[in-house]
Amino acid sequence: MLDLRDLRQNGELYQQRLAKKGYSLDLAVFRALDEERKSADVRSQELQAERKQAAKKVGELIKTGMAVDEAKAQIAETLSKLDQELDQEVERAQVVQQKIRDFMLDIPNIPDDEVPAGNSDEDNVEVSRWGDIPSFGFDVKDHVDLGAQLVDGELNFDLAAKLSGARFAVMTGSLARLNRALISFMIDTHLAKGYTETYVPYLVGPSALEGTGQLPKFEEDLFKMQGERELYLIPTAEVPVTNLYREEIIDAANLPRKHVAHTPCFRSEAGSHGRDTRGMIRQHQFEKVELVQLVKPEDSDTALSALTQDAEDILKALELPYRKVILCGGDLGFSARKTYDLEVWLPSQNTYREISSCSNFGDFQARRMQARWRNPDTKRPELVHTLNGSGLAVGRTLVAILENGQQADGSIRVPKALRPYLGGQEFLGKR
Repeated sequence: MLDLRDLRQNGELYQQRLAKKGYSLDLAVFRALDEERKSADVRSQELQAERKQAAKKVGELIKTGMAVDEAKAQIAETLSKLDQELDQEVERAQVVQQKIRDFMLDIPNIPDDEVPAGNSDEDNVEVSRWGDIPSFGFDVKDHVDLGAQLVDGELNFDLAAKLSGARFAVMTGSLARLNRALISFMIDTHLAKGYTETYVPYLVGPSALEGTGQLPKFEEDLFKMQGERELYLIPTAEVPVTNLYREEIIDAANLPRKHVAHTPCFRSEAGSHGRDTRGMIRQHQFEKVELVQLVKPEDSDTALSALTQDAEDILKALELPYRKVILCGGDLGFSARKTYDLEVWLPSQNTYREISSCSNFGDFQARRMQARWRNPDTKRPELVHTLNGSGLAVGRTLVAILENGQQADGSIRVPKALRPYLGGQEFLGKR
């Protein structure tokens, strides 16, 4: 959420900067709401002053010799009318305050000055590449066919459809073991870099999703549970982990906070009909190892570079060629002010595909959550900056290993970094 006072003072500047995201900030609507709020507040103060003056008249009448009951009765009608109007003004103020809050919740974060202009992912700007794109002396297969033919494991979408419908997968044997190995390897690598392993609930209430920016704007992308309590399946570990600090004040000595969490993630993929319907690229249930950081405001730009590098190091260790891009304004997420995407090479598609998004949110999420730190210089609580990134998306990493490591005989080469987690196994599916 943006700062309300800043929006009042710098509305035109915010309007210009949000245009980079393709968002049209309606200042006329905001100013009309703000004026109505001011009007209700002013009138409430006037009525309270009038009521105080009217109440004083009771004492004045008593001083003239009038009986207490008679004095109160004489002023009662005036006080009743004032109380009724005051109640109406208080209610009007509450209604307009909620309208302003709803308006503010709909506004995306302001993009950083370094974010390039553009309307879609085609306008994202490549920053760097790493690794050599593999060449094959045989017809390349995609991960669906590779997973189906492994002799010691299987990737099966038909079985999953029988259980849950489209966009789910069942893995057995060596593939399931590889999936587990990836999770353990990622977590162990991040722990060595100072992250704290964190286990969180997979169901959260609406306030948590509002805090990180998924609600109210993106409810259609979520799976909502039916029952007595209003709960949602998490779309990413970012939501519960970041909200650990909702309405908390962190001592400066305890910053930065660095968390790594493995969770399943659940997304309805609303609006993605017809896209990536084959395989594991876009599913309703998938797994991620998520990195979350809370830092002092002056450290957030450096923290974004370091967090992104932490995700890159996983790709390098797994020997997977990738590229890093900075997202343009039109492709930037609602809550993000700056994002680097890491895109891994997929031979079957002959292109790079996103495997991690690493974002700096500034104080946007922290203001929604009231997540603060105590600044030792000012002695006052101030908003922290929040960041997160996938380190990595587990399913897409598995896809990349299958496709980049495929051999002519149908087996899959296991990256050296994963072999200790697989009992030293060098290939999957080799007879």
